[in-house]
Amino acid sequence: MYLGVSSYFASEGKSKAKKTKHAPAVEPLQEGEEVTDTTGKKWKLVKLLSQSVTELLYEGETVSTTSGEHLGTKDGRIFNEQNFLQRAAKPASVDKWIKQNKMDFLGIPSCVGFGLHAESYRFLIFPNMGQSLQSAIEKEAELPSEKAVLQLACRIVNFCQIVYLVGYCHAFRFCPGGQHVEYREASRTPHEGTTEFISMDAHKGAAPSRRSDLQSLGYCMLRWHTGTLPWTHLADPDQVATEKHRYAEDVPALLRHCFGRKGVSSAFETYLTKVMSLQYSEEPDYSALKAGLIAALLQLGGSPELPLMNTIQHHTVGT
Repeated sequence: MYLGVSSYFASEGKSKAKKTKHAPAVEPLQEGEEVTDTTGKKWKLVKLLSQSVTELLYEGETVSTTSGEHLGTKDGRIFNEQNFLQRAAKPASVDKWIKQNKMDFLGIPSCVGFGLHAESYRFLIFPNMGQSLQSAIEKEAELPSEKAVLQLACRIVNFCQIVYLVGYCHAFRFCPGGQHVEYREASRTPHEGTTEFISMDAHKGAAPSRRSDLQSLGYCMLRWHTGTLPWTHLADPDQVATEKHRYAEDVPALLRHCFGRKGVSSAFETYLTKVMSLQYSEEPDYSALKAGLIAALLQLGGSPELPLMNTIQHHTVGT
């Protein structure tokens, strides 16, 4: 299983104290520590697999039976994830959407449990989803090909659209009550998330918007395929934000930096140009974004329906 944990006092707080400039790192739980979900089932943290400012990943198991589960720890944003999984992503609703839209896959995991721990942590529990994308990429000698990245991007844009349509944004994220949240800087902790990939809105502490997810995807696409971003080696989040703002106004320069002497992908350029021009409350044209990615993918001999791992493992850069 995967178990996501957040320090919920740090994110929600017992008081309405002014938010700090940077989100504090989540304090890891000790290996061997047990947490109990709302049904009374106990889960044991066996081994810390990875750690960052915003996330911890554990190998874990249920106390009653050993099953090689994975436990993950995240920061305060997990509160929104819990709401989404409980309200907009119930297994029956996800299955119905897949059938209605004749899809073979939708990247929404089922949540099998949740709870609070030690008066400081909130956690979610997910089934073991197997090999992660990052671990698959790291096993290869070369970076993922354009074909592999475009295939992955098609699936993620599709996911972003479905999240919007099923009501997550209307319920509490983008458009509570059907009205898009007002753009307001410092309404949340600035720079919250993985600094290299978060949107410019996140850097400024504004509430997430639909363009935020699509911007982050664009940064991921470039990093996956080219192995770098102009701010990859910067540690100061303010400097990272400055670089992102500069390159958002000059997408061709961003692409030249990342692709170097290689030919720039027209599909990447089209996608990023559209996304970087979106206004905060604007509804993206998901169909147009997907159509552009799919057209480029088909030209490369790929297909959105092909098994993703096969594409990553057998079609790397230069092959």
